[in-house]
Amino acid sequence: MPINIPDALPAREHLEQENIFVMTEERAAHQDIRPLKIAIVNLMPTKVATETQLLRLLSNSPLQVDIDLVHTASHESRNTDPEHLDRFYTSLEKIRTTRYDGMIITGAPVETIPFEDVDYWTELAAIMDYSLRNVYSTLHICWGAQAGLYHHFGVPKYPLERKLSGVYEHRRHDDHLPLFRGFDERFPVPHSRYTEIRLEDVRARPDLDVLATSEEAGVCILAAFEGRQVFITGHLEYDVETLALEYRRDVSRGLDIAVPAHYFPNDDPTLPPVATWRAHAHLLFANWLNYYVYQATPFDLAEIEEIRKG
Repeated sequence: MPINIPDALPAREHLEQENIFVMTEERAAHQDIRPLKIAIVNLMPTKVATETQLLRLLSNSPLQVDIDLVHTASHESRNTDPEHLDRFYTSLEKIRTTRYDGMIITGAPVETIPFEDVDYWTELAAIMDYSLRNVYSTLHICWGAQAGLYHHFGVPKYPLERKLSGVYEHRRHDDHLPLFRGFDERFPVPHSRYTEIRLEDVRARPDLDVLATSEEAGVCILAAFEGRQVFITGHLEYDVETLALEYRRDVSRGLDIAVPAHYFPNDDPTLPPVATWRAHAHLLFANWLNYYVYQATPFDLAEIEEIRKG
C-alpha cells in the first residue's frame, strides 16, 4: 500500500523515481480504510533529504500511512526555504488536539550542546510530553533518542573523544522480539555523533530495555513500555552517500575528523561507499509500523491511553 503525502512535496519525485508507490491527498481521500497517522518531528537542517529518507522506509509496508511533518516553530531554520516549511509543515500548537498512531523524532546536529541550552528545547520537551498522551508509539533517532532518554528517564549523554562515524556491527539481545523479525544475528547500523549514552545509566532504569548493542558503538536500540517508546542512537535511515557527504563537509571545514569506519571499501574515501544496512533499515521500520503501531494502536485514536512513567 502507498504512503500518502502532499502532492507537491519534493520527496515525491525522488520516491516515484525509485518506483515507490506514493498516493496524492486527493486519491487517498477516496480510500475506504483508516490509514495510520504518523507525525514526523523533523529536527534535521537538511529537511528535504531527511523527509525522503524516512518516507522511503515508511512506504515499505502493506499499510496506508498518512504523514504530518512537524517542526519546532521556536527555531529559525537557516537551511530550509521558509516557503517549504509554511507549505508542508505544522507545529505543536496546531496538532495539540490531534492523536497519532506513531511519531518519529529525528536527530539534530546539536549533541555537543547541553539539552537545556538548545534554543528549541522547551518546545521539544513539550512535544515529547504531548507524545505520552496522544501518540501510541514514538520512535526516537540519534540525538532525538538521547533527548528522549534524558527528558523521560534522566539518562545523561557524555562527550566522546572523537566523533563516532561509520557503520558498526550490532548484536540483538532478544531472538524473538517483533522489532527484529527477519534480522540477522548481527547487523550493521550507521552512526554519526559526538556524544554517547552509557549502559550503566540505562540499566539503572528498570523500565528501559536494552535491545541491541555494539562493541564499538555502544548502546544502539532501546525500548520502554512494551514498545510505546523506541530509541535508536544510530541512523538506519541514512542514504548510502550521507556519511560521505558529512565527512567531506567536515574535512572542508578543517576539522580533525577520521574517515568513517567500515564504510568506504578498504577505508579509502576516494572509493564509492556501499550500503550494507539498507535491508535491516526497511525491516526495522516495517516491523515498527506493523507490530508496534498497526497491531497495537486502538482503531479509535481517542482511546489511546497515556504512558504512565514511574
